[in-house]
Amino acid sequence: MEVINALGRRKEAIARIYVQEGKGAITINKREFVQYFQEPRLHYIVNQPLMVTETEGKYDINVNVVGGGYKGQAEAVRLAIARALVKIDEEFKPVLRKSGFLTRDSRVVERKKPGQKKARKKFQFSKR
Repeated sequence: MEVINALGRRKEAIARIYVQEGKGAITINKREFVQYFQEPRLHYIVNQPLMVTETEGKYDINVNVVGGGYKGQAEAVRLAIARALVKIDEEFKPVLRKSGFLTRDSRVVERKKPGQKKARKKFQFSKR
């Protein structure tokens, strides 16, 4: 099997991944993914597509991720892994689609408006 690459995005984070057959090693920005993502819930998010398709330990995954925070980066990696698994085997598509891993979450931070404190919060009104 040759190297399969895929792209995932979430908020400001962009994850480019390269998947090949191996022993299940996941490397993010040249670091072990357990060291890169300190929180166990982020480990769970990254592993979700592999758990659903029962392919844990079958592929080595190398990830380059930039931008955003840790949660956005983890969800970008999840989307990229799901897309790569569909490229590897089309039979994974219904399972991943049902779990919602193939849908790009397009929610981003709303911009700050001029004349206001934040996107929706206004400056305090003073009558006098």
